[in-house]
Amino acid sequence: MQYLALSILFSSLIFVIFKLFVRFQIQTLYAIIINYVVACLVGIMRYPGELNIMELPSKSWFWGALGLGALFIIVFNLMASTSQKLGVSVASVATKMSFVLPSILGVFLYKEELSALQIIGIVLAIFAVYLASMKQSKDTFSLSILVLPFLVFLGSGIIDVAIKYFQELHVPEEEFALFSSLIFFFAGIIGILFILVKAVKQPIKMNYKNIIGGIALGVPNFFSIYFLLLALSYNGLNSASIFTVNNVGIVLLSTLLGILLFKERLNLKNWLGIGLAILSILLVL
Repeated sequence: MQYLALSILFSSLIFVIFKLFVRFQIQTLYAIIINYVVACLVGIMRYPGELNIMELPSKSWFWGALGLGALFIIVFNLMASTSQKLGVSVASVATKMSFVLPSILGVFLYKEELSALQIIGIVLAIFAVYLASMKQSKDTFSLSILVLPFLVFLGSGIIDVAIKYFQELHVPEEEFALFSSLIFFFAGIIGILFILVKAVKQPIKMNYKNIIGGIALGVPNFFSIYFLLLALSYNGLNSASIFTVNNVGIVLLSTLLGILLFKERLNLKNWLGIGLAILSILLVL
C-alpha cells in the first residue's frame, strides 16, 4: 500500500507544479521536455541491472515504450493547459476519471462483465468531468471549454490501459525503472524534434526558469509511474482496486492542494462533479 500512497502523492504534485509554471512564467513546452530528460536519468539511476543499450530493441516492451512516450508528451501538454486554464481540480478529475476506459475495453476485449452499478458509475464519471470543468462566467457557456479535459480524459485512459498491459505481460519487476526511463526518453526525443521544427521560424530561447521547472517536474513524474507499476505488481489488490484508490486519492489530494495553495474557488457544480467522481469510482469498484 505504501507504493500506492507514494504514487498518489507524486501524481498530485504534478498538477501543482503545472500551476506554478504560470506564477513563475515558465514556458511549459520547454520545461516538459527537460522534465522527460530528468525522469529518464532518474530511471536509469534506479535500474538495478547493467544497462546494455544494444539489447533494448530486443525487449518485448520496447516499441510499447516508444508509443507511450509519444502519448505521454501529448497528454502532458494537455494536462498543463487544463491545469492553467481551468484549474488543478479540473485537470485532476479529467485525468483520473480515465479508469472508465479500461473498464469499457475490458468488456469488449476480454469479455469481462459489468454490473448495473458499474455501468451507472461509468456514466456518472462522464458527468463528473463535465460538471468539474464548468466555471462561473458572465460569458455564454461554450462546449469548447470541454475539449481540453475530454482529451486529457481520453489520453490518460489509453495510458492506463497500456501501462497495465505491459506490466502484466511484458515487463518484469526488475525492469520497471528501465521501462519507465525509456518511455520518458522517447517522450523527450519527440519533444526535442518538435522544438527543432519550431526553431526554423522561431529561435530557441532557453532560460534557467525552464530548466528548474523541468527538474522539479521530472522527479515526481518518474516516481508517479514507477510506484504505480510497483503497486500493480502487488498481489494483495487487483488492478481495478488499485486504479480506483489511486484515482480517488489523486482527485482528493490535488483538489485539496489547489484550494490550500492557490485559493482555487469551486462553484456548486464543481463540487457536485467531484462528488460524482468519487461516487462513480466507488460504484465501478
